Amino acid sequence: MRSAPLRLMLFDRTCTGKRLRPGLSHAWWAGSHLYRGLSRFDASLGVTCWEDGLDWLATTHPDREIAEIQYWGHGHWGELFVDRKGLTAEALRPGHPLHRKLAAIRERMVPDHLWWFRTCEAFGAVRGQEFARRFTDFFGGRAAGHTYIIGVWQSGLHSLRAGETPGWSAQEGLSRGTADSPVEALWSRRREPNTIHFLNGKIPDGY
Repeated sequence: MRSAPLRLMLFDRTCTGKRLRPGLSHAWWAGSHLYRGLSRFDASLGVTCWEDGLDWLATTHPDREIAEIQYWGHGHWGELFVDRKGLTAEALRPGHPLHRKLAAIRERMVPDHLWWFRTCEAFGAVRGQEFARRFTDFFGGRAAGHTYIIGVWQSGLHSLRAGETPGWSAQEGLSRGTADSPVEALWSRRREPNTIHFLNGKIPDGY
């Protein structure tokens, strides 16, 4: 029998706090173990750079396809960070140092796959919408991200499939600035649009 496609998770393990105090990486590490205990992930890895994380996604369990990848870390409008180093839509261009690694991952993804960026703001403002569109067009599947600063509550969750146009407002989640020139994002709250709890492991219908 053919093995089921993998569900994988990456997180940034460099956000450790100061003077031995726990940082967000400790929460992401604990969450990864909780989700694996709930059988939501098949494997997870904390990374210190995008190169190592993408190499792992491209090579782990090479005999199996990938159905879902989640990334837990810091984000900004149209950008995902590991150790303050950003991954943007420019990485999808041939010639970029990360392009071949992303293309290798693409070869492993099932057609109806999902990338879920559980970071702050990645799909917010015009830059976030453009990132979502270019990312899904490159991979040919579905991607999800948030327009707000996220924590226990995670607001502004939206997904996009290849070839689609973002259907959410580019102004959503902004407290200061405009969709073209964002300055500051809002914190997630229970009653803000498209909000889930951090323990929710599935994207609700219509999001």
